[in-house]
Amino acid sequence: MKKYLLFLGLALGGGVLTSCDKFFDVNNDPNNPTTSSPNFLLPGIISQGIQTQMFTSLTTTYLTQYTVRKSAISSTDQFYLSNANSTNTFNYTYFYSAGNIPTMNEAAEKEGSPVYIGAGKIIYAMDLAHCTDMLGDIPYTEAFQGGQNYTPKYDSQESIYAAINQLCDEGIAIMQRPASESFRPLYISSPSVSGDILFKGDRTKWIKFAKGLKARQLNHLSKKSTYNPQLILQLVSESMSSSADDAQLQYETAVAPLTGTTSIFGPTRNNYSASTFSTNIIKYLNGNVAGAAFPGVTDPRLPIMATTISTGVDPGVTNTAGNTLNGATDFYSSWYARELGYFEVLTYHELQFIKAEAAFRSGDLNTAFTAYKEGISAHMKKIGVGGTNANPAVTFPTITQAQINDYLASAAVAQSASQLTLKHIMEQKYIAMFLNPESWSDLRRMDFSPTIYPNLKYPAGAYSALATKPDPKDRWPRRMLPGATEALYNPQEVAKLGANDADYISRPLWWDMP
Repeated sequence: MKKYLLFLGLALGGGVLTSCDKFFDVNNDPNNPTTSSPNFLLPGIISQGIQTQMFTSLTTTYLTQYTVRKSAISSTDQFYLSNANSTNTFNYTYFYSAGNIPTMNEAAEKEGSPVYIGAGKIIYAMDLAHCTDMLGDIPYTEAFQGGQNYTPKYDSQESIYAAINQLCDEGIAIMQRPASESFRPLYISSPSVSGDILFKGDRTKWIKFAKGLKARQLNHLSKKSTYNPQLILQLVSESMSSSADDAQLQYETAVAPLTGTTSIFGPTRNNYSASTFSTNIIKYLNGNVAGAAFPGVTDPRLPIMATTISTGVDPGVTNTAGNTLNGATDFYSSWYARELGYFEVLTYHELQFIKAEAAFRSGDLNTAFTAYKEGISAHMKKIGVGGTNANPAVTFPTITQAQINDYLASAAVAQSASQLTLKHIMEQKYIAMFLNPESWSDLRRMDFSPTIYPNLKYPAGAYSALATKPDPKDRWPRRMLPGATEALYNPQEVAKLGANDADYISRPLWWDMP
């Protein structure tokens, strides 16, 4: 009977084959293709990889005390973390960004465009670096197997770091090959933009980005005996040479159905309506508030990063100061909360502070001092260009070279190489890395030391599993929990991590230990 039906179907189908082809053509949805060329896959891989870091920052800005809740509600600024805090960090890495890289690589290999494979390797390294630095051990060797393995094992962070380094090196090698080897250009602007939306096809910037990423990851190993400041300095020297090389993603006006294209920190997405500036960051900027880090020195970045009347709030304390009402004094008045600003992934000014730290640790104080001042100056120049924001209506002041010179000559800054300390470097880096999740890596490496960060305020009503630990450095969060999807669908691997223990978030990562 089965054979009969098969032959009958073939007989009947033979006479209508042409019309069937036309029928299926009509029902192919051109807006929902099943295949694509690599130039249409790379933009999503880049943007979703960077979006991963944006979503992470919604948690880490509280852990680093850039922001606090206006009211005490047992939340992130009091170290109450949940798996939900990490879901986007994990899912955007594995499902939306890195998860699409094998598909892009296959398309690029098929058409002969290796440059897209190079970009994919560097973004994959970026994705893994961010994910492991926030979460610790993560899937790698068994990742991206689809339905063949819904419960991949978690690889050690040490092995993930080796993979990041290898991916960067492989990506650099491809980017150094002649452009003529690729069938398709890396960036296409007509008839519509596709391909490399990060550097617009500039391979040199991709190489600088990869080397800067390697330098950042190696600098995380400052507690390890393998820490190599000379290699870090070499990589920085081959990386970004000015702020024009910065890796950052431009926000865009929200147009349905793409409604999440404005600033993650801005009023449209409204993630910070219940939040404001922490006392900690304001003390670094305003020399006139009680307990100011630099008494009498008002940072020219204050009215750009916050407002001149902001006094900040401590974590776990309901605000009564009146400086967090909606309007011009709200968090949304910050330059970083501009709807159409950009999200910084890796910048020249960050690399200058990495250079300063590595040189300082190697004993080269003159190089450290020069890089330290250059980091301050580069950040001031970048955010001090003026401009406006529409909602709320804010006009940002410019920062002149004279103001930069005055600040560099002030008590807020070390005045000689012999005077320079690690505290000087890290506190200025903390200011320049405002709202960036990478700041959490620095705070962890420094054990949240009051010697380095004297303005940190341990939260009132902090999560008891941390607050009761005998050693003060163990009372701060060192890692985020596994994403909620992993807790639900991969519970055995999550249990192996010890992630079900009450104090799991206080356990240091591999690079955070000697």
